[in-house]
Amino acid sequence: MDIPKTPVRFDATELATLLDGRWAGVRAKVREALDGTELPPGDHLDTESHRAHTLEQLHLLVDSGIPEIGFPAAQGGQGDVGGSVVSLEMLAGNLSLMVKAGVQWGLFGGAVQALGTERHHERYLPSIMSLELPGCFAMTETGHGSDVQHLRTTAEYDPATEEFVVHTPHESARKEYIGNAARDGRMAVVFAQLITGGERHGVHALMVPIRDGAGAALPGVHLSDCGRKAGLNGVDNGRITFDQVRVPREALLNRYGDVAADGTYSSPIGSTGKRFFTMLGTLIRGRISVAGTAGSAAKLALEIALRYGTARRQFDRPGTAEETVVLDYLGHQRKLLPALAKSYALHFAQEQLVQTLHEVSGSGDERAQRELESRAAGLKALTTWHATSTIQAAREACGGAGYLAENQLPQLKADTDVFTTFEGDNTVLLQLVAKGLLTDYKDQFGELGTLEVARFVADQFVGAVIERTAAKSLVQRLVDAAQRDDEEAVFDRGWQLKLFDDRERHVLDGVARRLRRATGKDADPFEVFNNAQDHVLRAARVHVDRVVLEAFVAGIERCSDGPTAQLLDRVCDLHVLATIEEDRGWFLEHERITPRRAKAVTEAVNGLCQGLRPHAVELVEAFGLPRQWLTAPIATGAEATRQDAQRAHDTTLA
Repeated sequence: MDIPKTPVRFDATELATLLDGRWAGVRAKVREALDGTELPPGDHLDTESHRAHTLEQLHLLVDSGIPEIGFPAAQGGQGDVGGSVVSLEMLAGNLSLMVKAGVQWGLFGGAVQALGTERHHERYLPSIMSLELPGCFAMTETGHGSDVQHLRTTAEYDPATEEFVVHTPHESARKEYIGNAARDGRMAVVFAQLITGGERHGVHALMVPIRDGAGAALPGVHLSDCGRKAGLNGVDNGRITFDQVRVPREALLNRYGDVAADGTYSSPIGSTGKRFFTMLGTLIRGRISVAGTAGSAAKLALEIALRYGTARRQFDRPGTAEETVVLDYLGHQRKLLPALAKSYALHFAQEQLVQTLHEVSGSGDERAQRELESRAAGLKALTTWHATSTIQAAREACGGAGYLAENQLPQLKADTDVFTTFEGDNTVLLQLVAKGLLTDYKDQFGELGTLEVARFVADQFVGAVIERTAAKSLVQRLVDAAQRDDEEAVFDRGWQLKLFDDRERHVLDGVARRLRRATGKDADPFEVFNNAQDHVLRAARVHVDRVVLEAFVAGIERCSDGPTAQLLDRVCDLHVLATIEEDRGWFLEHERITPRRAKAVTEAVNGLCQGLRPHAVELVEAFGLPRQWLTAPIATGAEATRQDAQRAHDTTLA
């Protein structure tokens, strides 16, 4: 088989510009703001010192103007929703700082912005941006993490005093793992079941003060510390309980539901379920930020490992007087280069997701909002799992050196580990993706329980509908043109796209048939979905795989430099074929590829790894992570070694 050639030279500036994308200006601003600023992670510090250090760093971000990017211009911000997400991605080298910034400006400030009205914006947003009002996002409860709709904290309106009484009725209703609650937060956006006149109106959010100016807990508010964690110890996670805490009627963030002085409830959305999902949908920015930051953490781990891999030597190379550079070993390349290719794919998918967020925010387009929520859920799951596996692979690729704290990988591993379960548990998120695919975003979205979804599928589902998400005409043209049937077909982009399409259609149709058979008059809703959960999760996973590939194809199409686009083509081939290789059992079982072609895929992955190996460091450098975050001696020392070798090589050529 002839492996397509990888270009010897390409335009590194063109590649970096392409990867910076629409928000190149924001990325440049963050790099400039961090340049010369001491923002070390502080991992060597004890818990209290680490928290204090992270708060100091947060104030440095305020001075840079970065927090203003996503807030409304009317309150002194820049109104750039997409830019605010990108700015958080750029903090991946210090994840305690990123998470604390995300809590303050993404979750706390974002909730006030999205769920509040003008009176809340004017009163709170300027002081949230300036950090004069440090806050918390108090949603998660001990007994209800993913199931937010059924959380137990209550906010009951008292018309006699025109106040809400916020209360924690029992231990499982305690607010748990709340960022900023243990030390720094002075106010919390509290999510609670709203009750007026004895009637429940579902989950709403209220502004509840939790500390006074001196840092002491306010009457009725009980605060405790979650203690030391596996990672992110610069973030002061705590627990909050409320004992009949009273707040004024105006504390209700009332964009989607309001209470008059006499206790009359009103909402522009009549359905409790739809109102709940609409409210949560406005808070999607945090989930998208986690996906982007996880992707950036994986890139940093890869840069450390690839730099070290180009300098570290091990075992004599026959016929030479030198030991072999470890990245020259195919086994080492296979550990890191498919992960690098997937990082490229996820980067373009994240860029597309952020752009959609930016365009959908405030548009009022319900269908677009729901599609955004589904894609954000799926991409967050895949990207955080990718970060977990990639950082582990990078650690192993660096041997014992990768286990040393000074080389960053252990801390990256510890800090990102929780990403797979916060801002949505990944398994639950994939079920959300599948639910959207099965119901095709009908008006029943959010109203259907598990059995109702199954029955809806049985009654109305007629087959998987593959909707293009990027470069629609280009992707469809490539799919339609896929006709090759020889060994070289594995490099045919149309064949690759068609294979991902076909897998998604087959799996979705299979889920539909399985649910259709299981639903009956006496069907148990738990059993129906639980028995098909493996199939449901797989449907979501292969859907996101297809969406990510299409985003990569669209990204390459935007590249105007021929050799650079050719290089990206090879990176995309590696991503696709490594994905097929990983799932070849399914493709063989369902006769989508032959055993001969399965072997060709493995041969192609090997060839692509070897072809891309000379460009590995340049490819990871092109992501443009701020240099302050690369502190590992095995990476910074390796760079000096690599530059010396390059100079020697260039001299020889001359």
